[in-house]
Amino acid sequence: MNPSSVIGAVVGLLTLLIVVALSATDASMYFNLPGLAIVLGGTCAALFIAYPLAEVLRIFKLVRTVFRNDQHDQQRDIEELVAMAQLWMNTDVHKVEQELKKVSNPFLRTGVQLIIDNTPEDQIIEVLQWRVARLRAREQAEAQMFRVMATFAPAFGMLGTLVALINLMAVLGDGSMTMIGKHLAVGLMTTFYGILLANLVCKPIALKLERRTARRIESMNMVLQGISMMCEKRGPAVVRETLNSFVMHVEDEIHDGGVAATAAPKPKPKAEGQVKPAVQPVSITRPAAARQ
Repeated sequence: MNPSSVIGAVVGLLTLLIVVALSATDASMYFNLPGLAIVLGGTCAALFIAYPLAEVLRIFKLVRTVFRNDQHDQQRDIEELVAMAQLWMNTDVHKVEQELKKVSNPFLRTGVQLIIDNTPEDQIIEVLQWRVARLRAREQAEAQMFRVMATFAPAFGMLGTLVALINLMAVLGDGSMTMIGKHLAVGLMTTFYGILLANLVCKPIALKLERRTARRIESMNMVLQGISMMCEKRGPAVVRETLNSFVMHVEDEIHDGGVAATAAPKPKPKAEGQVKPAVQPVSITRPAAARQ
């Protein structure tokens, strides 16, 4: 399980329960079946109209993906690429093929197999870049589906509010206070459900999927760089250092004059009577050819 997603879901649910328990005289009034039906039913109907059936049915799988911990081992890919780059530099094709059978990353396996098949480097890079672009487009479309749901839910919440207000106006003249309060509750609860569904479910899932896609593309670009260097028969040390730059997290590349500069120790004041040493002149001796 992904601990971040689990913590977020638990904290959100507990916050909602605590707020309802402490602020409401009757917690059951926060459960309104007509309002919930308007928001969920309207959002699902709009989603089925907007997207093909196959894409809509993937929603459940994508929700499971958010809660699944699928951390990719980039360091393992680096070690496998370095090992195969060493063998390929020594033109040991048979051992490269044996090492390739142990590789679990299909993207890396495809790139190395194309190298073994003596495919030109530009064609290898083109094929791998196309696969990266295809993955980015597919997964961004999946995340966009949840963003679209996040716009549908509050809209249907407002639609439920309008329906409740229309019903309220119909009974406002001779209706009882109980009936008026019931219609008002439906109107307010539909808006509540729409905002809750959009901001606690749909948008966080979309952001999680987008971050997952960014990490996967970063790993694929790292492998793509390693395949390119392997085609050029670069040394394993160069391959390792280049690929490590994709996974290293450096706080500060150079001194930027920030907090460290302000915290630098000040020079000690000179003692009274202390004489500053004279600056010794630096003599520059020109070569004999220049003196002639």
